[in-house]
Amino acid sequence: MGIYGSDIVVGRDNFALMKPRFSGVSFVVYPVRDMARARLFYDSVLGLKETANWEDKWIEFDVGSATLAITSFMDGVVPAHAAAVALETDDLDKVAAHLKQQGVKFLMEPADTGVCHFARFEDSEGNQLILHEKHGKPSV
Repeated sequence: MGIYGSDIVVGRDNFALMKPRFSGVSFVVYPVRDMARARLFYDSVLGLKETANWEDKWIEFDVGSATLAITSFMDGVVPAHAAAVALETDDLDKVAAHLKQQGVKFLMEPADTGVCHFARFEDSEGNQLILHEKHGKPSV
């Protein structure tokens, strides 16, 4: 039995094979009901500059060295009751495979937005986390 229950197997031997490496928190995301209204709030009320937009379902605003995102893309998440932390990694596919081997439930399989590669999963309590891997900066 693993430390998180019988469906997740975690032990010293597993971590000897592969221990995920995280270099920081990539962004914080808030789910929203009305993307246009939320976008107006973050832009006009808070004065944040929009730095990325994925099909008007995911909008990012840089705040210092961090990123704040809003989304209408997180099914089943109630606005004002949840946020998700994004863990930055340099090999998302390898980390996702490792987590799946441990019995971690993925809510969204790895996807590529053109800006990043990400996947959504649950912790042992049902909280959502995001694996995130930034693409290299394009040359200008």
